[in-house]
Amino acid sequence: MNFDKTIDLSGLNCPLPILRAKKALAEMDSGAMLEVIATDPGAPKDFEAFCRQTGNALLTSDTTAEGKFRMVLKRK
Repeated sequence: MNFDKTIDLSGLNCPLPILRAKKALAEMDSGAMLEVIATDPGAPKDFEAFCRQTGNALLTSDTTAEGKFRMVLKRK
């Protein structure tokens, strides 16, 4: 999967990962894909809710080998 942008938000806690991702998405074209790396345990659920509320698509949400959370969002 090719991403238009990747942001590593490791070490940041809610609401900062969502706010940073929102800012990154605002700078991207419709249909662009954003990969988000986070360590906040609440991040997967937060991003699920964020996408539901904003209309962006949450394509994948998984955990990396290092134990970090990885979400792929598609800009609406």
